Amino acid sequence: MPLSIVTGATGGLGYAVAKGLAKAGHHVVLTGRSQQHGADALARLRGEVPGAEFEFQLCDVGSLQAVAGFAASWAERPVDVLVNNAGVMGFPERQLTADGFERQLGTNYLGHFALTLRLLPALLRTEQPRVVSVSSLAHRSGQIAFDDLQFERSYDPMRAYRQSKLAMLMFARELQRRAEERGWKLLSIAAHPGWSATRIVLNGMGQGLRERFIQAGFNFIAQSADAGAMPMLHAALAADVQPGGYYGPSRFDERRGSVAPSKVMGQARDDVAAARLWAVSEQLTGVTLPSAADAVR
Repeated sequence: MPLSIVTGATGGLGYAVAKGLAKAGHHVVLTGRSQQHGADALARLRGEVPGAEFEFQLCDVGSLQAVAGFAASWAERPVDVLVNNAGVMGFPERQLTADGFERQLGTNYLGHFALTLRLLPALLRTEQPRVVSVSSLAHRSGQIAFDDLQFERSYDPMRAYRQSKLAMLMFARELQRRAEERGWKLLSIAAHPGWSATRIVLNGMGQGLRERFIQAGFNFIAQSADAGAMPMLHAALAADVQPGGYYGPSRFDERRGSVAPSKVMGQARDDVAAARLWAVSEQLTGVTLPSAADAVR
């Protein structure tokens, strides 16, 4: 039975992705920051997908120590699919992770960068390993602020979010390029959910009346979380995906609809910037790409 890991899977898109993978016959490992939320998610999933195999493990991708501890538990277990889904958005005030990173960059991107590199040996033990990295329509207007990556000089919540989601798309493409250079059979694919009804607004911007109004308006026009999960499930399961590809909804400027290849903006196709971002990410996280011998042993 294939084994999949989905980060941030106790609710929203991650939960929907976990459910879809289980229906496809995968043993699914959910990760999250709360043992109670994990237990609740397992109970719901076992009711919705009877007979499927699930487990929950704590892993806060906003903590490099937590990421390292989680990855170490997979030293002997193969992983078929890793879905880098966990994300936060739009904190009104600049917040930091346990490692001192701007929280959106640290959680949405740097934690997943470190997790993926640490799990590569487990992934490369399987016949057709895949890494699915969740980006966003927000990448279209994103820029990598190499001169102020952590927004220490001037913080803007949505600029920080757009940067983190652009970084995820660039990472997916760069990982594929480096895997091909090394002759690895890994598929690295990006996907985005369009506009999907989750609690990401309330979880980031806050729980006030204004935020609830924004969330309600967004949910009115958005597709369901199950529909938003379809591009990620396509990236994880479909036989016809393109290496380094990017998938999302096909209608209403990629906001909803059936799955299709998505538009990749020019800044996401900048190979020089992608290599620079990779080098900076290695420096910040202290995690580097394993050698070919270490990766496949």
